[in-house]
Amino acid sequence: MLRSGRLQGKARPRTALVDRWIDWRNRLLSNPRFQRWAADFPLTRPIARSRAKGLFDLVAGFVYSQTLAACVRLDLFHILESGPMSVGALAERLDLTVEATVRLMGAAASLRLIEVAGRDGGADPQGSIRYALGVQGAALLGNAGLLEMIAHHDLLYADLGDSVGLLRRGAGSLATFWPYAVSATPAQKTASEVQAYSELMAASLPTVAADVFKAYPIARHRRLMDVGGGEGAFLTAAAAHAPRLELRLFDLPAVAARARARLARHGLEGRAEVLEGDFLSEPLPGGADLITLIRILHDHDDAGVLALLRRVRAALPDDGALLVAEPMSDAKGGDRVADAYFAFYLKAMGRGRARTPQELGALLETAGFTRRRQLRTRSPFLLRAILARP
Repeated sequence: MLRSGRLQGKARPRTALVDRWIDWRNRLLSNPRFQRWAADFPLTRPIARSRAKGLFDLVAGFVYSQTLAACVRLDLFHILESGPMSVGALAERLDLTVEATVRLMGAAASLRLIEVAGRDGGADPQGSIRYALGVQGAALLGNAGLLEMIAHHDLLYADLGDSVGLLRRGAGSLATFWPYAVSATPAQKTASEVQAYSELMAASLPTVAADVFKAYPIARHRRLMDVGGGEGAFLTAAAAHAPRLELRLFDLPAVAARARARLARHGLEGRAEVLEGDFLSEPLPGGADLITLIRILHDHDDAGVLALLRRVRAALPDDGALLVAEPMSDAKGGDRVADAYFAFYLKAMGRGRARTPQELGALLETAGFTRRRQLRTRSPFLLRAILARP
């Protein structure tokens, strides 16, 4: 039985000595006199300033995210894509006053979303400042999926306006965006009900697909079945990446209909088979030697995940493989993307959580996958992958 050590590791228990050290450290750091001393002493001054800035970034983080959201809603990055513009010209394009534009540009520049590119020589000292795309803004333009995520975050921000209330409720208003979260009959959802969520997932999948293909050579397999494959964006990318690979998608009826339309637009209707069903309550069809679960498991509770993994195992031949790719938690002490962002995002959605590779490994083993290994991905803070075999 082959097992990856990274999937089998266990956290070490805290000792009394460690507890005493943490208590002493925290008493020291919370002492105002020590804080003032550390800020003045030359050797500790850089550390004190860095920690103070990090603490204030936590306080101001919501303002930073709202600055980004305003830039996206105003389409600022696409406006600046053609080249630098003056504040006066931007104010007209954005339908803002010059004063409001100066305020937004200053905030966006501090976050490296845009940057100052000089002046145009006009009489107005504020209105003549020219701005161009910054390094972060340019990077966003290359990630359509992330732009779509930011655009729909208003629902999440509304839920986080009462974060304690959200923790005490079963779900937030974001659950209305994910039509399957609180439904007892997800297979009965209509095309209009699944459209918004399906489009969002499809927009963000090309980058995910590229990372998955870099991590694992799917072309070595004969037939791939993408379970919960949505509109077929991952399958479309797989078709281009592995031209000889047979393709199959399994999802709810209303979603499957959207997948057929997308695959037909890409000329894949004769190559890709689309099957309808609910993977949480129905058996999966056999015949594929590679099954993929792309950003699926973290949407569900442990019982649902285990039931799905057992269905995957039943559908796979003994020499088949399962590829799981999604955000995962960090067992070593927390990851901000998985353990903060996705923790609250999935709470607002009404179900699911980001699991550690060890937790997923335990569920995979219970479901009958005895061989597992974690794959290297480009951006592990956003996406990790596990390959599992019976």
